[in-house]
Amino acid sequence: MQFRHAAAGLPWLRGLDGARLERLSRLTARFLADKTITPVQGLRLNDDHRLQLALLCCLPLLEFGPEGLHGWKELIVYPDAFRVRRSHLDAHGVLHEEDDALIGEAWSHGPVILSWADVRADIANPFEGYCVAVHEIAHKLDALDGAMDGTPPLPRHWQRHWAGDFQQAYDDLCAAVDAGRDTAIDDYASESPEEFFAVCSEYHFSAPWLLRAAYPQVAGHLERFYGASPAASAHGLPPTGG
Repeated sequence: MQFRHAAAGLPWLRGLDGARLERLSRLTARFLADKTITPVQGLRLNDDHRLQLALLCCLPLLEFGPEGLHGWKELIVYPDAFRVRRSHLDAHGVLHEEDDALIGEAWSHGPVILSWADVRADIANPFEGYCVAVHEIAHKLDALDGAMDGTPPLPRHWQRHWAGDFQQAYDDLCAAVDAGRDTAIDDYASESPEEFFAVCSEYHFSAPWLLRAAYPQVAGHLERFYGASPAASAHGLPPTGG
């Protein structure tokens, strides 16, 4: 009963059939058993909130399976965007430090970190191309093969096709950003190949029609990797055939 109530509050799940909902239920139970959900800075999360967070983190694992949960133990949830201190050496050996405001973060072997305000904003506007929980779990999947480079663990033949199609689409997006043209998807995806994969993953679950129109080969790969987008099913879109 609690699972159905929490799932009903997440619009991305409405296109899932019974078999995929059951798979999601099992993954979510595994998540809640294995992971610690830690609210910070005075944030309070009730049981429904925790279940919704677990559901969103498990949504990208419907086809990949529980192996996607390996390598990390904690989900940290801030009330709002959080600040982190960055430092880097420039080409002249000068150390620069700056603060960044983030709504999510995932390290190769560390926790997943989310802004609760932004998770709630995504839920309130579910089909606009954004889902920060999916974005950060995509990074975790990407890192499973030892390199966060925009390519998650895949069979070798598929990996070659994936890398070629994603590189072509990424180069196209970067060229549009460099030329100052409007982009079909969030231009943050041009930051790096790993951000391109994570942003496109958000579109797969929240606005697959935009991703298909912009980068059909990428959309096909993600449909194979994540399974049919429940948003596409809910909006009556057929499979890509990719």
